[in-house]
Amino acid sequence: MLSELSIRNFAIIEALTISFEKGLTVLTGETGAGKSIIIDAIHLLAGGRGSLEFIRHGEEKAELEGLFIVDDPEHRVFEKAKEFGIDMDEDGMVVLRRDMTRSGKSVCRVNGKLVTIAVLREFGSTLIDIHGQHEHQDLLNETRHLALLDQFGAAELVPALQEYQRVYKRYEETKQRLKALSENEQKMAHRLDLIQFQFDEIQNADLKLNEDDELFSERQKLGNFESIFSSLKSSYSALSGEQTGLDWVGMAMGHLEDVAELDNDYKEMFDSVSNSFYLLEDTVRTIRNKLDDMEFDPGRMNEIEERLTEINQLKRKYGKTIEEILEYAAKIEEEIETIQNKETHIHQLEAELSSLMKDLTLEGKQVSDLRKKSSKLLTKLIHRELKELYMEKTVFEIVFTRLDGFSKAGIDAVEFFISTNPGEPVKPLAKIASGGEMSRIMLALKSIFSAHQGVTSIIFDEVDTGVSGRVAQAIGEKIHKISNNSQVLCISHLPQVAAMADTHLFIAKKIKDGRTTTSVLPLNAKEKISEIGRMISGAEMTDLTKQHAEELLHLAAKMKVLT
Repeated sequence: MLSELSIRNFAIIEALTISFEKGLTVLTGETGAGKSIIIDAIHLLAGGRGSLEFIRHGEEKAELEGLFIVDDPEHRVFEKAKEFGIDMDEDGMVVLRRDMTRSGKSVCRVNGKLVTIAVLREFGSTLIDIHGQHEHQDLLNETRHLALLDQFGAAELVPALQEYQRVYKRYEETKQRLKALSENEQKMAHRLDLIQFQFDEIQNADLKLNEDDELFSERQKLGNFESIFSSLKSSYSALSGEQTGLDWVGMAMGHLEDVAELDNDYKEMFDSVSNSFYLLEDTVRTIRNKLDDMEFDPGRMNEIEERLTEINQLKRKYGKTIEEILEYAAKIEEEIETIQNKETHIHQLEAELSSLMKDLTLEGKQVSDLRKKSSKLLTKLIHRELKELYMEKTVFEIVFTRLDGFSKAGIDAVEFFISTNPGEPVKPLAKIASGGEMSRIMLALKSIFSAHQGVTSIIFDEVDTGVSGRVAQAIGEKIHKISNNSQVLCISHLPQVAAMADTHLFIAKKIKDGRTTTSVLPLNAKEKISEIGRMISGAEMTDLTKQHAEELLHLAAKMKVLT
């Protein structure tokens, strides 16, 4: 849910912070008070298109920030965060921020990390769904209809779709390999010449794993030959010979041996010195052998440099390490064999592709059958929702079209069709023009899909325009029903909708220092009656109007208990 919204220097809003609650929040107020401006701010915060006109007159920058709380650990926003390297709070807090400047730049952040507007929009689409009276929203986009149907029938459909997509992945990989192998002869010959040269170059180098590390170590020793030789020689001289280190340790060992049997402490001293003597003696022999073996070979240093240069040239071409170079050689060796025996491999791939197409057809049909089964239930539910909105004559259909080939989503194209007038043929949902009818159709669809779309907040901006009476009451009840699955923010001029609010915010504008500003006031029970009365009759509040407002609130409370 959207927990808090902060707006600064945006349109007529100087500075405003609004806290939101779960359930249905209705925003009301006089025309021009700034209700739609608040929705515009949320729209931009979710990655919508900005404009310099949104920046408050006289200011250089508009600032928008929203805090969202996501309780569901399986929510799509966590996948997005992982995809774009965004740290997520353990409590599921997501902070979107957008600053717009007079220069036309937008600075966007998600949980404090700078992102592009495109990335901000990706996050916004998982958190917010804004529906205005004339906006082309998710449900009007026919390319989204298949995904919405799949979300609705996910329980049965997901396993079948995953199996189809597993086969589809193999199908696409095989098709690409066949395409690459079937390219024109000249291009294939050039490719063979290139990789054969590369393979021969790597083979002739006769590389060995970790060879470069061993050469680096040897080069370091040769480069420090004089200092190593000098240090070993001086160490040997200090330890070996008369009146040197080892000789003195031997003398100490002999003296301690004389008294070792007299006391345990002396025995321990003798053992310690004795062990040290023999260790030093072994070390002296090792140093002497090293000195005997050491011989500086300037030719070997040249060999090492030449070999390292050869290895580095191969690294620049074929991989960062010797292991990567050898892996590349193995890969192109297989490709060489494939090209040289192209016809055989083409026949094998064609047979494999034919078999995969048969498997895909079977898997795709199973997915399609499950979708059609799910579509029947969905159609039934939508007709029920439309009936409750007094559109019982409306016909809703889910139209399936078989694709020519295969796609990652299956073998179907799906689009929602509808007819609002008896006797008229069904047409694509996006072509329904009537504002009042479209509002009810959208509410019917969202009543079902709100539980499946995964967004945390659904926003309705005056979607109840053009309706009244019992339809208005039905719309209010339907919007509240949607809020059972997702937080709903709704701008409304209908008292029937306002009465259904769990939280009622009154938007007002006032003049301060010669400038218009917007304020937001949460209404208590008494204030709700006054505001709903104003919505019923206008500015003048009569006893009858008050009674009507109280009755609406009473009916709304009863309806909430039932739903």
